[in-house]
Amino acid sequence: MTTTLPTWNETLRDKAETILEEMRNIERLVVAFSGGVDSSVVAALAHRALGDGATAVTAVSETLPDRELEEAEAVAREIGIRHEKMPFSELDDPNFRANTSSRCFFCQSMRFEQLEAIADQLGCETLASGTNASDRGDHRPGLEAMEQRDVYQPLLTHDIDKEGVRALARELGLSVWDKPAKACLSSRIPHGLEVTASALERIEAAEDVLHKRNFRQYRVRDHDGLARIEVGADELDRLLDPENLPEITKRIRETGFDEVTVDMAGYRTGSLNPDDA
Repeated sequence: MTTTLPTWNETLRDKAETILEEMRNIERLVVAFSGGVDSSVVAALAHRALGDGATAVTAVSETLPDRELEEAEAVAREIGIRHEKMPFSELDDPNFRANTSSRCFFCQSMRFEQLEAIADQLGCETLASGTNASDRGDHRPGLEAMEQRDVYQPLLTHDIDKEGVRALARELGLSVWDKPAKACLSSRIPHGLEVTASALERIEAAEDVLHKRNFRQYRVRDHDGLARIEVGADELDRLLDPENLPEITKRIRETGFDEVTVDMAGYRTGSLNPDDA
């Protein structure tokens, strides 16, 4: 959760201008667009550089919560960029369902294969993603899939980290500049447990319980029917409040979980990745 305003400086301004110039030379660009701060910055820069030559495409599948799709649509309207929705299902791929540590590789391979088809229809040869420099330090097999397809990753190429992305977003006037990091729903399932439609549905419903109670940074990890709640460290007291916890536990159990626990370490990104599991 962002607690201080990100710093806008001359170095960041120069990097943004360089990216704009690169995009103008590309002429047509399709941006893989989730509506998060990273892809929103790339989409906003693309629209500023190319106007109608830029298109944001959101992959719509079981791993994307409905509220995230609604937010992506709203941000695309805010930017003014053309926005397309691409229905597909990662669950069609048995390699994805098997949920090994390479799950994201198979997901991104499918995603960008279909994005390439959309780009071809638009007469566009370049796909872009919002990968930023801070993503290098985590377990990200999806980056390999993008590198194999020569996906344009301007934030990564120009060494703009998450804090820099937020500063850029704020300078561009994007409402999502301080939006908490999000990840697809399958990231809540430990490697080795199959990703199923029913698991994704109960995870989304359980996280809606927290969302409706105005928790800002949260995950519900699904350990084969046992829910492990993570919220930001600054929100743990509110979660554990005797006036809140019993009702939250009850509502999450009603979504299909057998048991509900709270992770006292609080929310942390990648807590199910191989080095952290």
